[in-house]
Amino acid sequence: MSEFFKKYIALRRHNFRVMLKKAKQRKMCYLFLAPYAILFAMFFVFPVVASICLSFTYYNILETPRFVGFQNYIKLILEDDIFLISIKNTFMIAIITGPLGYILSFIFAWLINELPRWVRSVAVIVFYAPSIAGNCYVIFSVFFRGDAYGHANALLMNMGIIDAPKLWLIDPTYMLPICMLVILWMSLGQGFLSFVAGLQGVDRTLLEAGCMDGIKNRWQELWYITLPSMKPMLLFGAVMSITQAFGVCDVTMALCGYPSTDYAARTIVTHLFDYGFSRFEMGYACAIATILFLIMILCNKAIQSLLRRVGT
Repeated sequence: MSEFFKKYIALRRHNFRVMLKKAKQRKMCYLFLAPYAILFAMFFVFPVVASICLSFTYYNILETPRFVGFQNYIKLILEDDIFLISIKNTFMIAIITGPLGYILSFIFAWLINELPRWVRSVAVIVFYAPSIAGNCYVIFSVFFRGDAYGHANALLMNMGIIDAPKLWLIDPTYMLPICMLVILWMSLGQGFLSFVAGLQGVDRTLLEAGCMDGIKNRWQELWYITLPSMKPMLLFGAVMSITQAFGVCDVTMALCGYPSTDYAARTIVTHLFDYGFSRFEMGYACAIATILFLIMILCNKAIQSLLRRVGT
Protein backbone atom coordinates (compact mmCIF):
# COMPACT_ATOMS: atom_id res chain seq x y z
CA MET A 1 0.00 0.00 0.00
CA SER A 2 2.86 2.37 0.82
CA GLU A 3 4.36 1.74 -2.62
CA PHE A 4 1.07 2.63 -4.24
CA PHE A 5 0.88 5.94 -2.39
CA LYS A 6 4.51 6.71 -3.23
CA LYS A 7 3.82 6.15 -6.94
CA TYR A 8 0.63 8.21 -6.71
CA ILE A 9 2.42 11.12 -5.01
CA ALA A 10 5.27 10.91 -7.54
CA LEU A 11 2.76 10.97 -10.41
CA ARG A 12 0.98 13.99 -8.94
CA ARG A 13 4.27 15.84 -8.54
CA HIS A 14 5.21 15.03 -12.11
CA ASN A 15 1.85 16.29 -13.40
CA PHE A 16 2.21 19.47 -11.35
CA ARG A 17 5.69 20.13 -12.76
CA VAL A 18 4.41 19.55 -16.31
CA MET A 19 1.49 21.90 -15.71
CA LEU A 20 3.79 24.54 -14.21
CA LYS A 21 6.15 24.24 -17.18
CA LYS A 22 3.27 24.69 -19.65
CA ALA A 23 2.00 27.67 -17.67
CA LYS A 24 5.43 29.34 -17.90
CA GLN A 25 5.50 28.72 -21.64
CA ARG A 26 2.06 30.28 -22.06
CA LYS A 27 2.44 33.10 -19.56
CA MET A 28 1.52 35.72 -22.18
CA CYS A 29 -1.78 33.96 -22.82
CA TYR A 30 -2.58 34.01 -19.10
CA LEU A 31 -1.56 37.65 -18.97
CA PHE A 32 -4.14 38.54 -21.64
CA LEU A 33 -6.78 36.42 -19.86
CA ALA A 34 -6.04 38.00 -16.48
CA PRO A 35 -8.33 41.09 -16.81
CA TYR A 36 -11.35 38.96 -17.65
CA ALA A 37 -10.48 36.36 -15.01
CA ILE A 38 -10.13 39.04 -12.32
CA LEU A 39 -13.41 40.73 -13.26
CA PHE A 40 -15.21 37.38 -13.47
CA ALA A 41 -13.93 36.38 -10.03
CA MET A 42 -14.86 39.75 -8.52
CA PHE A 43 -18.37 40.05 -9.91
CA PHE A 44 -19.44 36.40 -10.28
CA VAL A 45 -17.40 33.93 -8.24
CA PHE A 46 -16.92 36.04 -5.12
CA PRO A 47 -20.61 37.10 -4.81
CA VAL A 48 -21.73 33.46 -5.13
CA VAL A 49 -19.25 32.28 -2.49
CA ALA A 50 -20.15 35.20 -0.21
CA SER A 51 -23.87 34.46 -0.60
CA ILE A 52 -23.35 30.80 0.32
CA CYS A 53 -21.33 31.80 3.39
CA LEU A 54 -23.87 34.43 4.50
CA SER A 55 -26.70 31.89 4.16
CA PHE A 56 -25.41 30.28 7.38
CA THR A 57 -25.63 33.56 9.31
CA TYR A 58 -28.14 36.05 10.62
CA TYR A 59 -27.32 39.29 8.83
CA ASN A 60 -29.45 42.43 8.64
CA ILE A 61 -26.84 44.86 7.16
CA LEU A 62 -26.68 46.95 10.35
CA GLU A 63 -25.15 44.27 12.58
CA THR A 64 -22.18 41.96 12.14
CA PRO A 65 -23.22 38.61 10.64
CA ARG A 66 -23.89 36.02 13.37
CA PHE A 67 -23.38 32.34 12.57
CA VAL A 68 -26.60 30.32 12.98
CA GLY A 69 -25.71 27.12 11.14
CA PHE A 70 -28.52 25.52 9.15
CA GLN A 71 -31.23 27.51 10.93
CA ASN A 72 -32.11 29.55 7.85
CA TYR A 73 -32.50 26.42 5.72
CA ILE A 74 -34.57 24.62 8.36
CA LYS A 75 -36.86 27.61 8.69
CA LEU A 76 -37.06 27.99 4.92
CA ILE A 77 -38.05 24.39 4.20
CA LEU A 78 -40.06 23.41 7.29
CA GLU A 79 -41.65 26.66 8.49
CA ASP A 80 -41.95 29.06 5.55
CA ASP A 81 -45.23 28.13 3.82
CA ILE A 82 -44.96 31.07 1.42
CA PHE A 83 -41.61 29.75 0.18
CA LEU A 84 -43.25 26.42 -0.62
CA ILE A 85 -45.91 28.30 -2.61
CA SER A 86 -43.20 30.19 -4.45
CA ILE A 87 -41.39 26.94 -5.30
CA LYS A 88 -44.61 25.47 -6.69
CA ASN A 89 -45.31 28.57 -8.78
CA THR A 90 -41.72 28.78 -10.03
CA PHE A 91 -41.65 25.13 -11.08
CA MET A 92 -45.00 25.50 -12.83
CA ILE A 93 -43.64 28.48 -14.76
CA ALA A 94 -40.38 26.68 -15.54
CA ILE A 95 -42.03 23.40 -16.60
CA ILE A 96 -44.59 25.08 -18.86
CA THR A 97 -42.87 28.15 -20.28
CA GLY A 98 -39.33 26.72 -20.39
CA PRO A 99 -39.80 23.66 -22.66
CA LEU A 100 -42.69 25.24 -24.58
CA GLY A 101 -40.74 28.42 -25.28
CA TYR A 102 -37.67 26.38 -26.21
CA ILE A 103 -39.60 24.23 -28.69
CA LEU A 104 -41.53 27.16 -30.17
CA SER A 105 -38.32 29.17 -30.57
CA PHE A 106 -36.73 26.35 -32.52
CA ILE A 107 -39.81 25.76 -34.68
CA PHE A 108 -40.14 29.44 -35.56
CA ALA A 109 -36.39 29.67 -36.26
CA TRP A 110 -36.54 26.58 -38.48
CA LEU A 111 -39.51 27.91 -40.44
CA ILE A 112 -38.15 31.44 -40.79
CA ASN A 113 -34.78 30.07 -41.91
CA GLU A 114 -36.50 28.85 -45.10
CA LEU A 115 -37.73 32.36 -46.01
CA PRO A 116 -35.94 34.76 -48.37
CA ARG A 117 -33.13 36.71 -46.80
CA TRP A 118 -34.86 40.11 -46.45
CA VAL A 119 -38.05 38.53 -45.07
CA ARG A 120 -35.96 36.51 -42.62
CA SER A 121 -34.22 39.67 -41.38
CA VAL A 122 -37.53 41.40 -40.68
CA ALA A 123 -38.95 38.30 -38.95
CA VAL A 124 -35.90 37.99 -36.71
CA ILE A 125 -36.29 41.61 -35.59
CA VAL A 126 -40.01 41.10 -34.88
CA PHE A 127 -39.40 37.96 -32.81
CA TYR A 128 -36.42 39.36 -30.91
CA ALA A 129 -38.05 42.72 -30.10
CA PRO A 130 -39.96 41.54 -26.96
CA SER A 131 -36.70 40.36 -25.37
CA ILE A 132 -35.07 43.80 -25.59
CA ALA A 133 -38.13 45.98 -25.11
CA GLY A 134 -37.81 45.96 -21.32
CA ASN A 135 -41.21 46.90 -19.88
CA CYS A 136 -43.22 45.57 -22.79
CA TYR A 137 -45.35 43.51 -20.37
CA VAL A 138 -47.09 46.79 -19.49
CA ILE A 139 -49.11 46.21 -22.68
CA PHE A 140 -50.66 43.15 -21.06
CA SER A 141 -51.56 45.11 -17.92
CA VAL A 142 -53.73 47.31 -20.15
CA PHE A 143 -55.11 44.33 -22.06
CA PHE A 144 -56.12 42.51 -18.85
CA ARG A 145 -57.44 45.48 -16.91
CA GLY A 146 -60.07 44.56 -14.37
CA ASP A 147 -62.76 46.98 -15.63
CA ALA A 148 -64.90 47.19 -18.74
CA TYR A 149 -62.22 49.26 -20.51
CA GLY A 150 -59.76 46.37 -20.49
CA HIS A 151 -59.46 44.83 -23.94
CA ALA A 152 -60.02 41.26 -22.73
CA ASN A 153 -63.12 42.18 -20.72
CA ALA A 154 -64.53 44.38 -23.48
CA LEU A 155 -64.06 41.64 -26.08
CA LEU A 156 -65.63 38.90 -23.96
CA MET A 157 -68.54 41.13 -22.88
CA ASN A 158 -69.26 42.15 -26.48
CA MET A 159 -69.30 38.48 -27.45
CA GLY A 160 -71.68 37.70 -24.59
CA ILE A 161 -69.30 35.23 -22.92
CA ILE A 162 -69.20 37.12 -19.60
CA ASP A 163 -71.70 39.52 -18.02
CA ALA A 164 -69.35 41.46 -15.74
CA PRO A 165 -65.66 42.38 -15.97
CA LYS A 166 -63.18 39.82 -14.66
CA LEU A 167 -60.44 40.86 -12.27
CA TRP A 168 -57.80 39.07 -14.28
CA LEU A 169 -54.76 40.30 -12.37
CA ILE A 170 -56.31 40.09 -8.90
CA ASP A 171 -58.20 36.79 -9.04
CA PRO A 172 -55.78 33.95 -8.06
CA THR A 173 -57.46 31.70 -10.65
CA TYR A 174 -56.18 33.76 -13.60
CA MET A 175 -53.02 35.42 -12.31
CA LEU A 176 -50.48 32.68 -12.89
CA PRO A 177 -51.77 31.60 -16.35
CA ILE A 178 -51.65 35.21 -17.55
CA CYS A 179 -48.12 35.62 -16.21
CA MET A 180 -47.11 32.41 -17.99
CA LEU A 181 -48.54 33.76 -21.24
CA VAL A 182 -46.54 36.99 -20.92
CA ILE A 183 -43.34 35.16 -19.87
CA LEU A 184 -43.69 32.79 -22.82
CA TRP A 185 -44.14 35.70 -25.22
CA MET A 186 -41.07 37.47 -23.85
CA SER A 187 -38.88 34.36 -23.74
CA LEU A 188 -39.04 33.51 -27.44
CA GLY A 189 -36.46 36.08 -28.53
CA GLN A 190 -33.15 34.92 -27.02
CA GLY A 191 -33.50 31.23 -27.85
CA PHE A 192 -34.89 32.09 -31.26
CA LEU A 193 -31.88 34.25 -32.14
CA SER A 194 -29.40 31.54 -31.14
CA PHE A 195 -31.30 28.92 -33.13
CA VAL A 196 -31.33 31.12 -36.24
CA ALA A 197 -27.56 31.52 -35.90
CA GLY A 198 -27.18 27.77 -35.48
CA LEU A 199 -29.30 26.98 -38.52
CA GLN A 200 -27.33 29.46 -40.60
CA GLY A 201 -24.11 27.74 -39.54
CA VAL A 202 -25.07 24.23 -40.68
CA ASP A 203 -22.62 23.00 -43.32
CA ARG A 204 -24.47 22.62 -46.62
CA THR A 205 -22.10 19.88 -47.74
CA LEU A 206 -23.48 17.70 -44.93
CA LEU A 207 -26.97 18.13 -46.34
CA GLU A 208 -25.77 17.12 -49.78
CA ALA A 209 -23.93 14.11 -48.35
CA GLY A 210 -27.06 13.16 -46.41
CA CYS A 211 -29.11 13.10 -49.60
CA MET A 212 -26.58 10.76 -51.16
CA ASP A 213 -26.59 8.52 -48.05
CA GLY A 214 -30.35 8.01 -48.02
CA ILE A 215 -31.93 11.02 -46.30
CA LYS A 216 -35.42 11.06 -47.82
CA ASN A 217 -37.26 14.01 -46.24
CA ARG A 218 -36.79 17.18 -44.20
CA TRP A 219 -37.59 15.44 -40.89
CA GLN A 220 -34.75 12.96 -41.33
CA GLU A 221 -32.51 15.83 -42.40
CA LEU A 222 -33.47 17.73 -39.23
CA TRP A 223 -32.90 14.78 -36.88
CA TYR A 224 -29.73 13.28 -38.35
CA ILE A 225 -27.91 16.36 -39.66
CA THR A 226 -29.31 19.69 -38.48
CA LEU A 227 -29.73 18.98 -34.76
CA PRO A 228 -26.34 17.26 -34.25
CA SER A 229 -24.65 20.12 -36.14
CA MET A 230 -26.06 22.80 -33.84
CA LYS A 231 -25.63 21.13 -30.44
CA PRO A 232 -23.80 24.15 -28.95
CA MET A 233 -26.71 26.41 -29.89
CA LEU A 234 -29.20 23.91 -28.50
CA LEU A 235 -27.32 23.81 -25.20
CA PHE A 236 -27.07 27.60 -25.08
CA GLY A 237 -30.81 27.94 -25.76
CA ALA A 238 -31.59 25.41 -23.03
CA VAL A 239 -29.45 27.23 -20.46
CA MET A 240 -31.01 30.58 -21.34
CA SER A 241 -34.53 29.12 -21.24
CA ILE A 242 -34.03 27.54 -17.81
CA THR A 243 -32.30 30.59 -16.38
CA GLN A 244 -35.05 32.90 -17.60
CA ALA A 245 -37.82 30.58 -16.37
CA PHE A 246 -36.40 30.30 -12.84
CA GLY A 247 -35.48 33.99 -12.66
CA VAL A 248 -39.01 35.33 -13.13
CA CYS A 249 -39.74 38.30 -10.89
CA ASP A 250 -40.42 41.57 -12.72
CA VAL A 251 -43.36 40.28 -14.75
CA THR A 252 -45.31 38.89 -11.81
CA MET A 253 -44.63 41.93 -9.63
CA ALA A 254 -45.61 44.39 -12.37
CA LEU A 255 -48.79 42.59 -13.43
CA CYS A 256 -50.10 41.08 -10.18
CA GLY A 257 -48.72 43.43 -7.56
CA TYR A 258 -46.32 42.94 -4.69
CA PRO A 259 -47.40 40.91 -2.83
CA SER A 260 -49.92 39.22 -5.12
CA THR A 261 -53.34 38.05 -3.94
CA ASP A 262 -52.95 34.90 -1.80
CA TYR A 263 -49.36 34.79 -3.11
CA ALA A 264 -50.75 33.19 -6.28
CA ALA A 265 -48.00 34.76 -8.42
CA ARG A 266 -45.21 34.50 -5.86
CA THR A 267 -41.93 33.14 -7.23
CA ILE A 268 -38.63 32.24 -5.59
CA VAL A 269 -36.98 35.42 -6.84
CA THR A 270 -39.92 37.50 -5.57
CA HIS A 271 -39.52 35.82 -2.17
CA LEU A 272 -35.81 36.61 -2.33
CA PHE A 273 -36.57 40.24 -3.21
CA ASP A 274 -38.98 40.46 -0.27
CA TYR A 275 -36.51 39.30 2.36
CA GLY A 276 -33.47 40.92 0.81
CA PHE A 277 -34.71 44.40 -0.13
CA SER A 278 -37.90 44.87 1.91
CA ARG A 279 -37.07 43.19 5.23
CA PHE A 280 -33.25 43.34 4.91
CA GLU A 281 -32.84 39.81 6.29
CA MET A 282 -29.81 39.17 4.15
CA GLY A 283 -28.83 35.85 5.69
CA TYR A 284 -32.26 34.40 5.02
CA ALA A 285 -32.30 35.90 1.52
CA CYS A 286 -28.89 34.32 0.79
CA ALA A 287 -30.31 30.93 1.82
CA ILE A 288 -33.12 31.41 -0.71
CA ALA A 289 -30.59 32.40 -3.37
CA THR A 290 -28.43 29.35 -2.61
CA ILE A 291 -31.36 26.95 -2.99
CA LEU A 292 -32.35 28.64 -6.25
CA PHE A 293 -28.74 28.39 -7.45
CA LEU A 294 -28.62 24.65 -6.72
CA ILE A 295 -31.98 24.04 -8.41
CA MET A 296 -30.86 25.86 -11.56
CA ILE A 297 -27.57 23.93 -11.69
CA LEU A 298 -29.32 20.55 -11.32
CA CYS A 299 -31.90 21.43 -13.97
CA ASN A 300 -29.22 22.68 -16.36
CA LYS A 301 -27.21 19.47 -15.92
CA ALA A 302 -30.30 17.32 -16.51
CA ILE A 303 -31.32 19.20 -19.66
CA GLN A 304 -27.79 19.21 -21.07
CA SER A 305 -27.43 15.46 -20.52
CA LEU A 306 -30.64 14.92 -22.48
CA LEU A 307 -29.63 17.22 -25.34
CA ARG A 308 -26.24 15.51 -25.72
CA ARG A 309 -28.12 12.42 -26.88
CA VAL A 310 -29.76 14.24 -29.79
CA GLY A 311 -28.86 12.60 -33.02
CA THR A 312 -26.91 9.74 -31.37
